[in-house]
Amino acid sequence: MLTDRTILITGAAGGLGREIALTCARQGASLILSDFDHEGLERTRDAVATLGADARCEPLDLSDPAAIAAFGARIEGPLHGLINNGAIATGIGGIPFDGIDIDVWDKVMAVNVRGTWLMIRAMAGNLAASGSGRIVNLASDTALWGAPNLLAYTASKGAVMSMTRSLSRELGPKRIGVTTVAPGILTTPSTDYVPRARHDLYETGRAVPGPVAAGEVTETIAFLVSEGALTLTGQTLPVNHGFVFN
Repeated sequence: MLTDRTILITGAAGGLGREIALTCARQGASLILSDFDHEGLERTRDAVATLGADARCEPLDLSDPAAIAAFGARIEGPLHGLINNGAIATGIGGIPFDGIDIDVWDKVMAVNVRGTWLMIRAMAGNLAASGSGRIVNLASDTALWGAPNLLAYTASKGAVMSMTRSLSRELGPKRIGVTTVAPGILTTPSTDYVPRARHDLYETGRAVPGPVAAGEVTETIAFLVSEGALTLTGQTLPVNHGFVFN
């Protein structure tokens, strides 16, 4: 499905990002892997290499606009897919709206919202040059059902969904498709801090009950960076085994 397509993945050092990379590699993609965690990034590259896929590492701090601009200048040639997976997701939950530190709020917005926008801006020319550029933004179904005590995160992911709609119209004339996927709680290290009651809420409330591993949502993400996914541009897809419906 992704043979002869070059896909850039942010937040690729571990968790869902690594699973996305492995799935895209199995589908035949060449990969550009990005994260601020250099050692984790190399482990992902090594895992991808065992599948026979071509991959290169490009370390990046999504909170730094200058670093993103420099990153964009280093990426030459057509790009077929950009998967904006990098985000702050841990250590920011369980806090009521009036207890959120302003610096924490600003950091979450800088990475999750501004970083996503700047990555798209930096790579738009490369995506257009491919003739079939696809962007997949990672959000969260918490922004769809209104998870409490998680406001900085849900606000950032709601913004990503709105950006996707607007960007689909701006980039559509260049045949660049833009979609969002909104997973629920996945069984990754980033969700270890989430209270058991929240896990239970998901596992009993899904149309398909039980936990969801990161690898169970990556086939959908891989399809969305394929050439055939253009008709879905602008859409948010809750990939959560039916916990919420959009």
